[in-house]
Amino acid sequence: MRLFAIRDYRRLFSAQVIALFGTGLTTVALGLLAYDLAGPRAGLVLGTALTIKMVMYVVIAPLAAAYVDRLPRRTFLFLLDAVRGVVVLALPLVTEVWHIYVLIGLLQAASAAFTPTFQAVIPDIVTDESDCTRAPSASQVAYTMESLLSPVPAAVALTFMSFNWLFLGTSAGFLISGLLVLSTRIPDARPSTHTKAWGRAAAGIGTFLRTPRLRGIMALNLVVAAAGSIVVVNTANHVGDELGGSQSGVARMLAASGTGTLLAALYCPAFSTGSLPGPS
Repeated sequence: MRLFAIRDYRRLFSAQVIALFGTGLTTVALGLLAYDLAGPRAGLVLGTALTIKMVMYVVIAPLAAAYVDRLPRRTFLFLLDAVRGVVVLALPLVTEVWHIYVLIGLLQAASAAFTPTFQAVIPDIVTDESDCTRAPSASQVAYTMESLLSPVPAAVALTFMSFNWLFLGTSAGFLISGLLVLSTRIPDARPSTHTKAWGRAAAGIGTFLRTPRLRGIMALNLVVAAAGSIVVVNTANHVGDELGGSQSGVARMLAASGTGTLLAALYCPAFSTGSLPGPS
């Protein structure tokens, strides 16, 4: 694809993919950590952690998008990767449930700032109009595939090692991501027409809320997130308490869920158009 012939985009995309798969490993390891600390209350712990994650994204992402043109973006992205790497490295050391909440808050705050900054960089690196429309699509595919495929390497790894090593692998992934960002030529942002950061954030939120199609996408995403959160929150307890499974069993169950989601995504268009082959 011509898009990946662009050196700086290729490196940024690689940084994104590595960081995303590291995040997926953390999701698996976090469920096992919560089960190790809280036992039957692991679902409550994970539910609270996911709530913290969403609150951070809702609050911080619009503000980060508003301030992004005032910062040296390459340095900012590298620092966010460094913060995430240090926080993940601290997760295996926690001894209390509230430690998880604090660290997840820091981790997701950095991730919430990373995502809009990364998205704002793409149009300045991919200047061709046709490629510029493909670049966000490629990034969105990477986000989707992370949640579907990352449990697979986690399941393989947990066959040979404790879940704590997954945090170490994630931290290394964030380090590699940060180094790839540093090797990329990212121009400084052009100043926005809005003079106040809050004005820029409010303008973006207002556009989103006034557009019916965007509101519909938000509603669909809420439904998908609600179903997906049940799997993430309850899998560790279900495998450990109900099925008597192992740590790798948790990752395999998450991988099975991701495989089902992928198959549904592939076959839903055929169901909706009635183009599935009938019985012979």
